[in-house]
Amino acid sequence: MIGISTRRDEREASMDQTADRLAYLALSYGLLGLVIYRSFVDHVASWDLMALVIGAGLVGAAYRLRKGVVTSGWLHVAAITALVALTVAVLLAMVVRG
Repeated sequence: MIGISTRRDEREASMDQTADRLAYLALSYGLLGLVIYRSFVDHVASWDLMALVIGAGLVGAAYRLRKGVVTSGWLHVAAITALVALTVAVLLAMVVRG
């Protein structure tokens, strides 16, 4: 076939990783947008969609941990992100119930 090579170089692998990363970000933020819409407009809990977002993040974190590529900076960012998410969740729960 024209233009299709069976040999892969580092540039192609990098492009694949970048494309997958962008697709993951679009999917994650799209799901979060749906969760927000369902929560505030339809007043429906969307735990199934949130589970997809959280599960995808946990799969990526587990893979990094298994391969030993986790740095202390990455751990700090992950911990701060989890703390901020928990704080926002608690505040939103208090506002919705109050």
